Amino acid sequence: MTAPPKVPASGEGAPFSAPFPVRSIADVRKLEAAPLEATLRARSTYDIFVNAARAFGDKTALTFLRTGDPADTPIRWSYAQLLEGIHQTANLLHALGVGADDAVAVLLPGCLEYHLALWGGEAAGIVQPLNPLLADAKLVSMMNASRAKVLIAYGSDDESGIWSQALRLRPLVPTLTAILRVAPHDEAPDVTAGLVAGDGIESFNLLRARQPAGHLVSGRRIAPTDIAAYFHTGGTTGAPKLAMHSHRNQLFTAWASVVMQGTAASDVTINGFPLFHVAGVLPGSLTALSAGAEIVIPTTALMRNRDVLRNYWRLVEKYRATTLAAVPTMLAALANVPVGDADISSVKYCRTGAAPLTAELAERFERLFGLHVHESFGMTEMAGISSITPCGVLAPVGCVGFPLPYAQVRIVALNEQGGASDQDMPAGEPGMVLFKSPNVFPGFVEPQDTANAFTADGWLATGDLGWMDAQGRLHLTGRSKDLIIRSGHNIDPKLIEDALGAHPAVQMCAAVGAPDAYAGELPVVFATLVPGASATEQELLDFMSARVADAAARPKRVTIIPSMPVTNVGKLYKPELRAMATVAVVAALLDEVLTGMGSAHAPRPHVYIANDGVVTVVPEMTGDDAANDRLHEALRAALARLPVKTRV
Repeated sequence: MTAPPKVPASGEGAPFSAPFPVRSIADVRKLEAAPLEATLRARSTYDIFVNAARAFGDKTALTFLRTGDPADTPIRWSYAQLLEGIHQTANLLHALGVGADDAVAVLLPGCLEYHLALWGGEAAGIVQPLNPLLADAKLVSMMNASRAKVLIAYGSDDESGIWSQALRLRPLVPTLTAILRVAPHDEAPDVTAGLVAGDGIESFNLLRARQPAGHLVSGRRIAPTDIAAYFHTGGTTGAPKLAMHSHRNQLFTAWASVVMQGTAASDVTINGFPLFHVAGVLPGSLTALSAGAEIVIPTTALMRNRDVLRNYWRLVEKYRATTLAAVPTMLAALANVPVGDADISSVKYCRTGAAPLTAELAERFERLFGLHVHESFGMTEMAGISSITPCGVLAPVGCVGFPLPYAQVRIVALNEQGGASDQDMPAGEPGMVLFKSPNVFPGFVEPQDTANAFTADGWLATGDLGWMDAQGRLHLTGRSKDLIIRSGHNIDPKLIEDALGAHPAVQMCAAVGAPDAYAGELPVVFATLVPGASATEQELLDFMSARVADAAARPKRVTIIPSMPVTNVGKLYKPELRAMATVAVVAALLDEVLTGMGSAHAPRPHVYIANDGVVTVVPEMTGDDAANDRLHEALRAALARLPVKTRV
């Protein structure tokens, strides 16, 4: 019997590296041959940058594109320069009183300084990346929850009005002692100095330059269990939750991603993910930097820059990108960009995650560009990554690959509330996916949120539905909260989406439940069309209905919309589609009421969903009080039958 290859220890001066290509679950088991403590010896994310600078020195770590024009000259930082900047940033924060338990909030677009804020922030205290597209009230809530001591903010309103936003936030966060202004890359130094107003507002770059670049002045010995970051999650609606990451969580994500993907120092990746999101920070950045790879930052606007999108394949050619990582909505956008005569042969690995991939999009991407799309699964509560389909493993759509080394997975039945039960499902049968893993987070800042995230016996309840195949790979089928429940019958929206997504005119589609007075929910579908293609809603409905075998799952309506609602990181946002479906149902019901009252030609009531989530109906009033009362009574009676909260 051949002995398994020895897995070298990571840390103690060594960058992360893959000892062998992972192609099977047996290879994952080989990685687990030694105890994790013997394999992963680095103690903190700071160790990653010390090791990388020692190993790679003058090699390029970060390349910042000033514009989306491939002919422009970028700004490049080496691994040695990056470590110097991290030292200076950590030392500056230390001088401002930031300790191991203090939060450093960050409001920046795509830029080189973001990496100083991230990794210098973690070396000094706890970094808190914030989404500048969130409302001020949510940002204030999160900064007060973390008791943020310093805010590092972009000194311009050109990107999402960040500087004005930072100034608005300052008086609303009592714990803030300083705002560090990051100057745009093209701002002259004399202009930077003139813009600093004092009174706790300082120039990040000017103060940083005065700090030692060769060591941490604090002398801090970072423990693996120390909290490294607060990432917000669930913040598109409702109150955002702050997920805590330990240094060990983030180290493990970087190491596991390197060994599963085979990331090497020769790799180049264009990271278009925003760095307030865990996908951009950990799988997208720390993984590459821990192995000595090069990261290209495609302008401050990242993939929102139309020039970057239009010239994407030319940028791949110029920088010889080897890895392409993007959410499915971005892959759909890239599928509309002709490759032309650009040489993209350098790309060896294409990976997606964060949202379901349709079979049609995967097939189109492979047909157009010769790139097989490998799916992965990640979540904020697992420091960004849970399972990976490695390079060279050709899996069907919906397969998100092998769970990480040292991770444990369970598939359990749903309970009556749609949560995780303690009943394990047989192999191949779907249920909720549960995890225990070294990168499972210690919890949220709010204890009650933590309690809700775990089962009674300590498993992380992902809320995702899936099953394991005979090869040890995880397949996802959807989210438990996305199930459409029609008269007690659970309908997987993916079955509907796969059927409609096969239509050649459909670019993206999403099925959601619309409220129904009798069935509780009925499936409806929203679709966008491929640019230049045409199809009617009835044509799409007929096409899909012929391919959905379950009669209860056949939608009654297809609605063609110009674009899909997405979150700030490009993930499909189904709550907005459910809201649209609800408004359409209510409007149709109101038409029936008016027709029944002989008022078919009367002005239609205005229907919208208020900030509290209640469907609100505002009818047109007349001078006849009795008629108004009858109308109100009829509307209330009709709406009372729907399984949604309403008000007239």
